[in-house]
Amino acid sequence: MDLVIRNASLADGRRQIDIAIEHGRIAALGPQLAVAGAREIDAGGDLVTPPFVDAHFHMDATLSYGLPRVNQSGTLLEGIALWGELKPVLLQEALIERAMQYCDWAVARGLLAIRSHVDICDDRLLAVEALLEVRRRVAPYLDLQLVAFPQDGILRSATAFDNLRRAIAMGVDVVGGIPHFERTMAEGAQSVRLLCELAAERGLRVDMHCDESDDPMSRHIETLAFETHRLGMHGRVAGSHLTSMHSMDNYYVSKLLPLICEAGVAAIANPLINITLQGRHDSYPKRRGMTRVPELLAAGVDVAFGHDCVMDPWYSLGSGDMLEVAHMGLHVAQMTGQEAMHQCFLAVTATPARILGLEGYGLEPGCHADFVLLDAASTVEAIRLRAARRLVVRRGVVVSEAPRAGATLHLPGRPATVDFRLGR
Repeated sequence: MDLVIRNASLADGRRQIDIAIEHGRIAALGPQLAVAGAREIDAGGDLVTPPFVDAHFHMDATLSYGLPRVNQSGTLLEGIALWGELKPVLLQEALIERAMQYCDWAVARGLLAIRSHVDICDDRLLAVEALLEVRRRVAPYLDLQLVAFPQDGILRSATAFDNLRRAIAMGVDVVGGIPHFERTMAEGAQSVRLLCELAAERGLRVDMHCDESDDPMSRHIETLAFETHRLGMHGRVAGSHLTSMHSMDNYYVSKLLPLICEAGVAAIANPLINITLQGRHDSYPKRRGMTRVPELLAAGVDVAFGHDCVMDPWYSLGSGDMLEVAHMGLHVAQMTGQEAMHQCFLAVTATPARILGLEGYGLEPGCHADFVLLDAASTVEAIRLRAARRLVVRRGVVVSEAPRAGATLHLPGRPATVDFRLGR
């Protein structure tokens, strides 16, 4: 074998598992495999997991913090205004350089697949060209899926629909939308229908910013689910944000959830950003803003977590750490039961991989040899510690390494080191 990982713990609870890799794929997996590897690594009982997947990001804006100025209020509307100021002066090489730097961060964090929305309302399609080039450059070590995103509204912006078609012709993967930002509710519903019909005609996936609002009457997710079902696009459509659901009355939601499930529409929450940007007009009590994650899961809907933003006009923080995203999602949704915490881990790994349609994802024979060795023994411990990525492996090749977390103590009568893990 090219590489053998010994004595690993897996996310499903299996322990003392060996993983044998050959020609970039998992050849065998089980306890005490009777194989030899050109390189063998002892996991020491730590968690080996498929790579992290970010189902919702904006790579065209990432690491642009301070350009053209800092978002002083930290609000969504100032962020949108800032992006509008920045777009006309964007330089393609600078955008590529920032995106490439972020992809370096992502690999070091074990984040090997990202779905990024790219704004198509600039007639130059400069950001589209830039991210297509980034996708080409990072393809050997990171899967980058691009969404044609009409930030200014597909009907509100005169050239947006033509630009979206051009972006798809250039190689963008997914049809996006933002119905709640159209001029009226009726135009928002019309935009959903038009975009879904285009995607159905082209055989493409759909991922719409949907109801990123505190307004309980913003109900475009209902239209998205209806159009998905009508067009037979089950399993190919996602609604991102869905924050208005946080403010909807329970009776309406009790009818909405089965409709979403029946249509096979996935939900993508963005805990760091939803909790930061929503509820800004509230005094107290303040709404949390994130969509109804536990209820969606209970209804049988696939729910993923996205990072959304890192150091851009909307969010001044972030570092590409999907465990930080899961950590925030767990707290905001009050998902502190054992199984619920594990579901939060799946929301940044297996579930978004399914939503993106990633081929060969997982830890089973025949899957791509893409995985992360974490400085933790379980998924819950990994979230608690935002665990160090001891190894990141892509197609059987180690692409990043980091030491275990820990500190040296100088305390009389106490241990010389601490690693923040219980019982060690």
